Amino acid sequence: LACYWRTYLLQMRSARLARTGRYGLTDWHAGSFETVEILESVGCQLHITGLDNLAKIEEPCIFIANHMSTLETFVLPCVLMNGKTDLTYVVKRSLTEYPVFKHVMQSRNPILVGRVNPRDDLKTVMVEGAQRLEAGYSIIIFPQHTRSVTFDPEAFNSIAIKLARQAGVRVVPVALLTWAWSQGKMHKDFGPIIPARPIHFAIGEPLEVTGKGQEEHEQVVAFIQQHLAEWEKADAASSP
Repeated sequence: LACYWRTYLLQMRSARLARTGRYGLTDWHAGSFETVEILESVGCQLHITGLDNLAKIEEPCIFIANHMSTLETFVLPCVLMNGKTDLTYVVKRSLTEYPVFKHVMQSRNPILVGRVNPRDDLKTVMVEGAQRLEAGYSIIIFPQHTRSVTFDPEAFNSIAIKLARQAGVRVVPVALLTWAWSQGKMHKDFGPIIPARPIHFAIGEPLEVTGKGQEEHEQVVAFIQQHLAEWEKADAASSP
């Protein structure tokens, strides 16, 4: 409850700025970092590797990540910002309709998809994604249809690779384990915060997309699978 209450107050402050056009990239980074501090204040531990790979990114790119919980939506901005590009998400349209949070998300110029018609979503991402990249935005894409604690490669589509190939930009794999922010029974976004579950982020080497991008898609999938397996093994070994 302490975590959610402090997060709500943070979003209220951010929304007031966003409604009046005063919420910028620096504010988003600061709010994201404050979310990390809130999580740590209730006992959560964050482990991040691969931050040195962000220094290799000079131009807009596409971050491709698995999607596990609400936590990464709040935390990834401060993890991935390198001060060289702006940043935005491909998100479900419904996220821009949430009370309070909608103002923050709308201010970040996101690419909105319905998650109903895959063909329409592909067209939207390809057209608007190219526009954002051209305007200097890096883009975070979760290719899964929905959030899940388990990773299913078959449900991990190649839409981000297609966009990167079309736009001529690199992709960066991001593996994450964020189940400390669990799914709720009454509302999927708000379940118990479980500090005993370590939070992990791993950022991979930027990849040039060649040919049809099949090899790079497989590399991203392998990167995520490998880290999830390693974290599961390490966490199991450290459990009493």
